Amino acid sequence: MTEHPLLCVGHFLGAHGVRGLARLRSETEDPTALFTYAPLLHKDGTRLFSLTLKSADKDTFIVAVEGITDREAAQALRGEGLYISRALLPPRQDHEYYHADLIGLLVRDAEGKEYGHILALHDHGAGTFLEIGTTRKDSFMLPFTNAFVPTIDLHIGAATIILPEGWL
Repeated sequence: MTEHPLLCVGHFLGAHGVRGLARLRSETEDPTALFTYAPLLHKDGTRLFSLTLKSADKDTFIVAVEGITDREAAQALRGEGLYISRALLPPRQDHEYYHADLIGLLVRDAEGKEYGHILALHDHGAGTFLEIGTTRKDSFMLPFTNAFVPTIDLHIGAATIILPEGWL
């Protein structure tokens, strides 16, 4: 399985006020680490984002984005991701994964029964959950812990899961 050359470290959430400030959410383990990376790129690598931190608001940040001067332009960034080159990050330790490397992995149990792929990762404060399935309509959530996901093999692109009786 090939590793993604760019990793998402944050997302724009929309405009803040009328002077072109934007709200964003960090996707890094330490949320403030987002501001230590440069350059911050669009997912296709064609656009650079230069940010100036203005304030923090609960679990989001308020930033000025170079070249963005009004509310409409800031609102147009909503949903855009901020990416960095993988080369800027330290090597992963054992049992550490970048979310981008987990998305798309084939999921099966120890007997080889396939359940689809990892569609997304979610963390709403109670730990990380994997969304697994072939589509969002047939997907299910599973805690991303060793008890439920004992094996991740990035080289073959697969994850082994243990489903408790009655989970599905």
